[in-house]
Amino acid sequence: MATILLLGTFTLCTVQSQAQGPPAGDTASAAPAAKTAEWNVLDFGAVPDGTTDNTEAFQNALRAAAAAKGGVVFAPTGRYSFAGSLEVPKDVTLRGVFAWAPSHSGIRDKNDELPEFGTVLLPRAGAGSEEGPPFISLNTNSVLQGVCVYYPDQILDPPPKPYPYTIVMRGSNPGVLDVELLNPYNGIKIEKGGRQYVRNVYGQPLHIGLFVDESYDCCRLENVHWNPWWTYASPMSRWQLDNGTGFIFGRSDGQYALNTFCFNYDVGYKFTRTATGVTYGNFSGFNAELCHACVLVEDCCTWGILISNAGYALLDPPRSMMVRVGPRNRGTVRFNNCAFWGPTDRCAVVEGDDIGMVSFANCTFAEWPEDRSMKPEQREKRDPAVAALGGSVMVRGCEFRDHKPQVYLGPELQGAIITDNIMHWPINIQSDMKAPAIIKDNLGLPPSKDQLRERAGGTLD
Repeated sequence: MATILLLGTFTLCTVQSQAQGPPAGDTASAAPAAKTAEWNVLDFGAVPDGTTDNTEAFQNALRAAAAAKGGVVFAPTGRYSFAGSLEVPKDVTLRGVFAWAPSHSGIRDKNDELPEFGTVLLPRAGAGSEEGPPFISLNTNSVLQGVCVYYPDQILDPPPKPYPYTIVMRGSNPGVLDVELLNPYNGIKIEKGGRQYVRNVYGQPLHIGLFVDESYDCCRLENVHWNPWWTYASPMSRWQLDNGTGFIFGRSDGQYALNTFCFNYDVGYKFTRTATGVTYGNFSGFNAELCHACVLVEDCCTWGILISNAGYALLDPPRSMMVRVGPRNRGTVRFNNCAFWGPTDRCAVVEGDDIGMVSFANCTFAEWPEDRSMKPEQREKRDPAVAALGGSVMVRGCEFRDHKPQVYLGPELQGAIITDNIMHWPINIQSDMKAPAIIKDNLGLPPSKDQLRERAGGTLD
């Protein structure tokens, strides 16, 4: 008990200290300390030994929190095994010890931390099939926070063992915060709700990282990064590169994404039409590397997707390109202040329906396509950085840094504006268009000494 004297008003107050959780050993009571609303899974019989099934213990703690109209279920440091699935009820948070997404890359890097530190959840149910209930289901106002999820029975040799999604988010305002998804087959699925929030989530989903569909109000993603933390430079990594997708966007109204990243996927970010519709929204810091297609737009909403301040790099030619817009796209796709570099076939291939439109503004293009076997004097004959084949295209205020064709405009293109760009070699814009186009005010700069040296095969002094 503490006494506080407020000088000036001469008011004497008495404050009763509050408990910070259920008393140790109290496993029968479902009521937490009066004002902290926190339950400890150990008080419900959880055993963090890496082998005991904790499904019932965790679920009982979650039910107790739900019965009290909401609260926090706390899982202390330990390795918790699960033979079943968990349902986090409305207004309940399942929380571990991490205040930021952790890293456990000890399987990949032998001198690093193994997934046995902090709060580690070990799912074992559903092995062999993508179908079935997710490991963790979140509902309206429910949250998963501060844990590492690691599949101990996943194999290192491809193909990986399928599992259902690790997390499914439904309803209004569910959240996944400060979580590591170390090696799931499928990571997070967002569906049938709105205002979902995924923040500070890292890991290496092998097949699908995150899938958004039937999100009807401003789904938010912040600092979601898929990196090769579990395994890299291995046959499994090659399988992931040929078969994996980092992010999939189906129907999402007002989608928001800030500072996201994916590495080593067949498709980094995929926009597609599902039974319920397509996406529109704002994507900033929308980065990807080493993907066969960093951004693939099969279709998007008429008023479009806005991508800004992004970087795309590739290292696996000749199958790769940074942006591909498919022939059925009817919406607007805008890239602003983005950088495209690294070995690739082309930086962008734009098709699209007659009313589809793609814009590149204030972007930088470099190192396309990087066929080092070609003689220097033949390199300007390589594919252009941007090939526009359908719909309409605008390329304005961009920089092209290599001695190769910059833009190709195909005969089916409905319209094109190519203006105010800087080329570090002579302008090489090729057009077979039948429709009108505006191509003007582009500036070709004289080559630098380094560029001349490269063209001469490195012999110029």
